[in-house]
Amino acid sequence: MREVRFVPREQALQELQATEGLREVIAALNRNPLPDAFVLRPKAADAASLEALAHELRALPAVAHVQVDSAWARRLAALAGTARLAIALLAALLAFGLVAITFNTIRLQILTQRAEIEISKLIGATDAFIRRPFFYLGALQGLAGGALALTILCGSLAALNVGVAELAASYGSGFRLAFLAPGDALAVVLFSAGLGWFGAYLSVSRYLLEIEPR
Repeated sequence: MREVRFVPREQALQELQATEGLREVIAALNRNPLPDAFVLRPKAADAASLEALAHELRALPAVAHVQVDSAWARRLAALAGTARLAIALLAALLAFGLVAITFNTIRLQILTQRAEIEISKLIGATDAFIRRPFFYLGALQGLAGGALALTILCGSLAALNVGVAELAASYGSGFRLAFLAPGDALAVVLFSAGLGWFGAYLSVSRYLLEIEPR
């Protein structure tokens, strides 16, 4: 259990009176109709876990009523699943775009330096020596793309959390969209660098081998 909070009936009544439009209704009551309550926040927030916890609590002899937001958890899980699928598709498109952009950038770089490459081969430079700077350039371009993507993601989450916080507060929740963990963010940057290197490899394999000294 992540959090257990006891709410006395007097405190619950005060919170209800603070709700707009209910103050006059509460004032018309002769007594406090609200019971003492415990608010529980479990570690697992999926609908199945919430229903299982509610079933266990209902079996306790001192418990009169259990209210669980499993329907909200199902809606949230469905929304999160759809968001994960959309993010996966977007990530695949962006990865393809990064490889294509790097491929074209390295191709233009090879064509621009064609004369230098021919001279290098004439004086005995190996293919590995000539390829290496292009691989570095592709990896750096991918690294920069990954860092830019994380920056855009951070800004987008900050903007979206403004609306998400208001929606979650209406359900009595503190839900927020969290940024990637440091390890995951590092993995994204390294993966982007790998995609840049792969795009450079494809371009070098396609165009650099065609250049031979005249």
